Amino acid sequence: MRTPSRRLLAVAALIALTLSAAACTSDTPAPAATAATSSSASSSGAAAPDRGTGAQSKFFVQADYDAQMAMRQAQPTGPSDKPWEQSIDPEPVDTAAYKKAGPYHLCFSNAAVNNPWRQVGWKTMQAEVALHKEIGRFTALDAEGKDDKQISDIAELQEKGCDALIVSPNTTATLTPAVSGACPKVPVIVFDRGVQTDCPVTFIKPIGGYAFGAEAAEFLVGKVPSGGKVLALRILPGVDVLETRWSAAKVAFDKSDLQVVGVEFTDGDAAKTKSIVSDYIQRHGKIDGVWMDAGATAVAAVEAFEDAGLPVPPINGEDQQDFLKKWSDAKLTAIAPTYPTYQWRTPVIAALRILKGEQVPKVWNLPQPTITQENLASRITPGLPPLHYALCGCEDLPGYPAKWGGTS
Repeated sequence: MRTPSRRLLAVAALIALTLSAAACTSDTPAPAATAATSSSASSSGAAAPDRGTGAQSKFFVQADYDAQMAMRQAQPTGPSDKPWEQSIDPEPVDTAAYKKAGPYHLCFSNAAVNNPWRQVGWKTMQAEVALHKEIGRFTALDAEGKDDKQISDIAELQEKGCDALIVSPNTTATLTPAVSGACPKVPVIVFDRGVQTDCPVTFIKPIGGYAFGAEAAEFLVGKVPSGGKVLALRILPGVDVLETRWSAAKVAFDKSDLQVVGVEFTDGDAAKTKSIVSDYIQRHGKIDGVWMDAGATAVAAVEAFEDAGLPVPPINGEDQQDFLKKWSDAKLTAIAPTYPTYQWRTPVIAALRILKGEQVPKVWNLPQPTITQENLASRITPGLPPLHYALCGCEDLPGYPAKWGGTS
């Protein structure tokens, strides 16, 4: 296992989907060394031939990749019916120094609510806060997908008498100094996306981007005919969890005999996604598989094949209701790795445990389920909106389903 600082560097948290490259900032990677020479890659990611996947990301860290591959097989500890309280391979830290009497003032610096995943998560977090009478005040600031605003927000929150500060960073490297500056003044809980410091009391995340990317890529390797053409669709560069999703997919594809005919950024836009897929169909005549680093535009990719009068090839999406229903209705060959929105409950729980002097994991690795054909039916919930995420962990929260846009 690596040190906490290397863990925090590698993975984070999900940006879901409709981020526009023109509307938000990201830590764009510098040109990376080729996979064969990158100092951070080893035999798992670098020795295999390039199958059209390009150079390995600067975000790739072999030890982190290996750890996440192992965690895919690990059994979490914690309540079986509360995955947002479970953890994989926890390394507890002492929080006695932060113990204080309530009621508590919790503060939250949110990267944004600019896509469906974040909107579902934000509703879930607010409902979790409402469960705890010991939270006397909850102050949240929305950075609107802007690094500079979030840096200012974190500084502002430090002046509001917060007992604990929760941060979901907009981007990884740019927000690191702001988080580092807050740590000496208030216990900090980071979740969803990571930063390049281990100063937060705990960092909360599902297993991570490598696990997501590998799950989808391995599915395609098993389903796409030998020598088949795969189109990879990404959102934008520079967000650690998205970079590591692609890094793990690259490892799997480079070991296979599949050909990645394109790696394209969609900006999480459905119309752009559909246009890209249509262009590749026209260019190559046939696409045998579609890999996506996030699934909010998966239905648009499916529709491009349908509009062309072609069968939909093996594809991965995510746990949005529209994709799950499309998968079921059209009898697709598909899989849905997840980045569960139930993780939005965990920072609130962690903050309260810290303020009560209870131990928390230094890196809180949550379970990261995958939706397959076998469990698909159980994840489709009538009455919920198309962009609702199945793994919200919100079913037991007050106001469900109405607060999440559903009907009883």
